[in-house]
Amino acid sequence: MAEAGIKTFAALAKSEPAKIAEIIANVRGNHVTDTWPMQAGLAAAGKWDELKELQDKLDGGVEK
Repeated sequence: MAEAGIKTFAALAKSEPAKIAEIIANVRGNHVTDTWPMQAGLAAAGKWDELKELQDKLDGGVEK
């Protein structure tokens, strides 16, 4: 991420999921990037309880 210019949660929050998917295309594992900007926005704002609540609802990056 840092090599692509995404060095903070705030920068990640402003990124398009498609750009994130392109950046991590060669990373092993199953990554669903649709919710990454939302999660990063919560982290950047210090909303840790809301972030945990959202992550508890997610299954592989997709809301249940």
